Amino acid sequence: MTIKQELYTFCKTFVGDRIKRIQSQIKEVHIALDSETKSSAGDKHETGRAQLQLEREKLGQQLVDAENMMQLLHTVDISSIKRTACLGSLVKTAGANYFLAISAGEYKAYPERYYCISLNTPIGIMLLGKSVGDTIRFNTNEMEILEIV
Repeated sequence: MTIKQELYTFCKTFVGDRIKRIQSQIKEVHIALDSETKSSAGDKHETGRAQLQLEREKLGQQLVDAENMMQLLHTVDISSIKRTACLGSLVKTAGANYFLAISAGEYKAYPERYYCISLNTPIGIMLLGKSVGDTIRFNTNEMEILEIV
């Protein structure tokens, strides 16, 4: 398995786990809402229901966001190597290594570390369209692009 395949699998697992966790939390909120319906009426009851409904809406939005991340991952092409950094590229710089897909955090493959980032992140925006030999400045660090895989 290539490092790009490992990074892609890491991202898919990250999103899949997130979707499962959110779905579980939504089920818990539905159960709590059902029990609130069966409990006594009054202001306390209405406040509890309103809070649970807000939580359900928040979780619903998180689920939509996670499903969108999974859809984006399905469009990532890790088989081809491009000359410029784009979705699915592994960009190795003098400072760090970046997999341009979704924001899934750090992946450790001894002895190297890789950061799975979205194209919408500040560093993702800077890397997009860059080629080997180009230099980017992030915060106070200047990084030269050494390789695009």
